Amino acid sequence: MIRILLLLLLPVMAQAETLRIATFNTELNRDGPGLLLRDIRRGDPQVQAVVDVLVAARPDIVSLQGIDWDMDGQALTALADLLRTAGLDYPHHFAAQPNAGLETALDLNGDGRTHGPADAQGWGRFTGQGGLAVLSRHPIRTDTVQQFTDLLWRDLPGAQLPVTEDGPFPSEQAQRIQRLSAVAHWIVPVDTPIGSLDLMTFHAAPPVFDGPEDRNGLRNRDEIRLWSAVLDGELGHRPQGPFVIAGDANLDPTRGDGRKEAIQALLADPRLQDPHADQPLESQTTVVWKAVGEMRVDYVLPSADLQVTAAGVFLPKLGTPLRVAAEQASRHRLVWVDIAAPKQLSH
Repeated sequence: MIRILLLLLLPVMAQAETLRIATFNTELNRDGPGLLLRDIRRGDPQVQAVVDVLVAARPDIVSLQGIDWDMDGQALTALADLLRTAGLDYPHHFAAQPNAGLETALDLNGDGRTHGPADAQGWGRFTGQGGLAVLSRHPIRTDTVQQFTDLLWRDLPGAQLPVTEDGPFPSEQAQRIQRLSAVAHWIVPVDTPIGSLDLMTFHAAPPVFDGPEDRNGLRNRDEIRLWSAVLDGELGHRPQGPFVIAGDANLDPTRGDGRKEAIQALLADPRLQDPHADQPLESQTTVVWKAVGEMRVDYVLPSADLQVTAAGVFLPKLGTPLRVAAEQASRHRLVWVDIAAPKQLSH
């Protein structure tokens, strides 16, 4: 009799198991190597505010952008230790060297100079400034992570590189070594209670701070398009099961500058679902920049087969201590989605 009851309850148990996936541009980037680790250890108020936001939102898996990378992972480990002390344990994490701050010997932004922050493979004053990381409550299969960090921009199917009347911008030589990812693009497989899940995460370049050649706008466009190339089977190994795209696309579908058709196409892809699509525009805002105002640039987009049970942008009520912490942590807001097992597995 007990066995029969358990068999009857299995569909209910599957539906009840949910997973919270989040993305959060923490802006935990500093002006020099080692400074983030120093700030974490000495109880920097912004670091503590980031911890407060994560503890309140409690994602099971979170992609962090804007967090400085170091060779030994000391800063990420120290942040995970701080979160564990605060009651949120992430025993599993992944980070790899990003393109941010990776120095080259060429003029990559066309200003006639070399060895500046904009002449790195991705903007940065030092290798790893403003990198990418994944924290997870569940095991990450690090040996099968797909990294597209070293993919040359020109090798992306359908790539559109900047040109002027003088030819390739800033030069043919520069385009021969220019990588696509301003920070990184990863597909991170995670073994979760609802099954294996591929987290497809990235942090795209802002589509501004350039000239009429629109180098940054075109790069941002193609960084977003990379995911379509993966899903179309044109690049890497496309996910064979459920997946979630989570990261900072640095592009709003209707507001601000940039090639909006890129994010519009991704949001309209039938292989994905946008849990925030029907929410009011003000509820979709994920960042507030003084110069341009409110925008939606951070996304969590589950594959179409996953069940979405809830979704939101983390913004506590005005006047509360948690709202103060959220505003002190970052100009970006944490975006989260709760998912359940794929629909075909829940019957």
